[in-house]
Amino acid sequence: MKIQQPKSLQRGDIVAIVTTARKIDKEDLQPAIELLEGWGLNVVIGKTIGLEDNQFGGTDAQRTADFQEALDDDSVKAIWCARGGYGTVRIIDRLDFTKFLQHPKWVIGFSDVTALHSHIHNMGIETLHAIMPITVKGNTPQALTSLQKDLFGLKNSYKIPSVGINKLGAATGVLVGGNLSMLYSLLGSVSAIETKGKILFIEDLDEYLYHVDRMMMNLKRNGYFDNLAGLIVGGMTKMNDNEIPFGKNAEEIILDVLAEYSFPIVFNFPAGHVSDNRSLHFGRKVTLAVTATEVQVDFD
Repeated sequence: MKIQQPKSLQRGDIVAIVTTARKIDKEDLQPAIELLEGWGLNVVIGKTIGLEDNQFGGTDAQRTADFQEALDDDSVKAIWCARGGYGTVRIIDRLDFTKFLQHPKWVIGFSDVTALHSHIHNMGIETLHAIMPITVKGNTPQALTSLQKDLFGLKNSYKIPSVGINKLGAATGVLVGGNLSMLYSLLGSVSAIETKGKILFIEDLDEYLYHVDRMMMNLKRNGYFDNLAGLIVGGMTKMNDNEIPFGKNAEEIILDVLAEYSFPIVFNFPAGHVSDNRSLHFGRKVTLAVTATEVQVDFD
C-alpha cells in the first residue's frame, strides 16, 4: 500500500483544535494556542471545546460533526485533537473521509487518538503521534520542537541512550502503532492495523500489569509479532499491580511474551504519556538501529 503524506504546513496556515473524546475548556488550550501562534500559524477552535456530555466533549453527534467540519474545510491544514481520555472510537465509524482522502491533512494526537491513527493508516495516509493541547504546558522543549519540525516538513531523527534490556539489531519498515490498550480494543475491527514488515510503537498509562500481559498475549495470538520488523516501546507509565503481585514489570512482561522473536526491541523511548513526548510519523518508513550504547531512529 502506497502511503500518502499530507502537505507540510507554512506560516499563516490554519490548525483546527477539536476534541474527539474527553471534555475540555478553552482556557486549557491557551498554552497550545500561544505555541501555534508563535510558530506563525492561525488557530480555529472547534465547536466541541467547552461542550459537556458527562465526561465527553459533547455528544457523539456533536463530536462527529466538529471533526467532520475540520476534515472537510479546505482552509484547515491540520487537525489537532485537544486531549485523549476515551471516546474517539465512538465516532470513528460516523466520519466520512471522502474529502480528506482527496486532500489529506495532518491529524495529530496520541493515546485515545490511536483509533484515528490506525483507521487513517488503513486508508494510506500519514498521521502524527505527538503531544496534544492539554499537555503542552507540561511538555519538554524537545517534544514541542519535534512537533514543529514534523508539521513544517523539516528533517527529524532521534538518538537516545540504549538501555540494558533492549534487544540489539537493525530494522527498516513503516512505523505504526500507538496506545497498547487502544490497539488491543481495535482488534477484529476495520481499524485494526497490519504489522507485517513494519515497526510497531506501543505505550500505555495506568494499566494493571496482568492486563498488559493479557493485551500483549492477544496481539501475539492475532499475529502482530509474527513478521514484525522491530518494536519501539515508549512510556509504560504509572503501572498498577494487585495485592498479589503479578511478578514482572511492564518491560519484563513484553520481553517474556516476545522471547521467541529476534527483531530489535527498544525500551524507554521518549514518546507516550511522558513529558518528553516526541513526535512520530505514523505511516512513514523509518530506520531503527539499536546498539549497546545508543538507539538511532531516522525517518525517510
